[in-house]
Amino acid sequence: MDVARRILADYPDVRASVQLISNISTGGRNSELAFNLLGPDLDKLGGYSDEIIRRLRVHKGIVDLDTTLSNRKPELQVDIDRPKAAAFGLRVTDIANTLHTLVGGDIVGNYKEADDQYDVWLRAEAHDRGTQEALGEIMMRTGNSARFPLLTNANVSEASLVQLANFVKIEEARGPNQIDRYQRQRKVTIVGNLANNYPLADAVQNVKDALKEMNLPPEYQTIFTGRAKQLVETLQNFLIAFGLAMVFMYMILAAQFEHFVHPISILLAVPLSLPFALITMIVLNEPLNIYAIFGLFMLFGIVKKNGILQIDYTNTLRARGVGREEAILQANRTRLRPILMTTMMLVASMIPIALGTGPGSGGRASMAKVIIGGQMLCLLLTLLVTPVSYSIFDDWGAGKMFAFRRRIVKKEAGSGAMTVAPITN
Repeated sequence: MDVARRILADYPDVRASVQLISNISTGGRNSELAFNLLGPDLDKLGGYSDEIIRRLRVHKGIVDLDTTLSNRKPELQVDIDRPKAAAFGLRVTDIANTLHTLVGGDIVGNYKEADDQYDVWLRAEAHDRGTQEALGEIMMRTGNSARFPLLTNANVSEASLVQLANFVKIEEARGPNQIDRYQRQRKVTIVGNLANNYPLADAVQNVKDALKEMNLPPEYQTIFTGRAKQLVETLQNFLIAFGLAMVFMYMILAAQFEHFVHPISILLAVPLSLPFALITMIVLNEPLNIYAIFGLFMLFGIVKKNGILQIDYTNTLRARGVGREEAILQANRTRLRPILMTTMMLVASMIPIALGTGPGSGGRASMAKVIIGGQMLCLLLTLLVTPVSYSIFDDWGAGKMFAFRRRIVKKEAGSGAMTVAPITN
């Protein structure tokens, strides 16, 4: 791909893009970076898009920059002298509809034969619409008859007809192949590709920086599309999923431990693993893609599992009559071995994935590196945070304020009296 780009650089008039083949054909470019520039004036949109491309080309990681706007199509532009047309009793819509029908053609009816129905098109012949002079000779009716300029009527005199060239100016020019719109505004789409494993998040930030430096008017705005839009939505959905995961984990742990505070002691270690995972990605120069996000959620589950092992055995020892401080020390000493064993096993199993090659290895490596780095860096900290937070919250709640109470109700035989025995955790 780099060789192809170097060859095409010798042909600046050729608008080319070198990219991977899309698994799903959409009929358009499979660009890695795409965003829409919206605004009311198409000429200004073209100028702004050219300036954005010029600023983005200084970044070596963004290549194949181009826009969907191409003012290269030869066309005839009709400039209407509105006061003169009004003097003839003609409206702009009348002139536009006449040219649309005679030049482009229009369906004026249908014809049915047997079981088949055919559209009837009305259009001028090629020699009456193929040149600039032929268009100027088109006759239009003045006054009230101009509302139906294509209908012939024997009662209308030739004096009510006037040539189009009397009140319009036709010039040759070049214009866009098509005018795209988004949310009822004109748009120009700017596309590009990424080279040398350049992160998409950095490319999006480069675009935002370029737009900030240009200080566009408020009526012009930018909307990211394609993979850039998916990246923004992925980050937003990740925060929502992270919040929901914390809520559901707390609900399940509260039900299992029958306690409101113990789950907090366990879940305090989960947010601590997030910065360690992000530090790992920065050090290893790994992008925050969907695979890395999957690794983060897997990391949360591993960290939570360590806290469950510690607090569950601490509660078991306290139920046997062991003091709180002694129970914490003994539980952490006992659970240290299984925690280290499961952690080392997980890290060892992720090393081949992180170092693997072949199709799809980049995505799998991102997930593995997040788990390895995040787990190794936050292991010691979580082993300290969980017992300390357990002790602090136990002092704060006195072990009773937030605890669920279970009662065993025994009904005495032959009497209506009941004995209620409270049981603490």
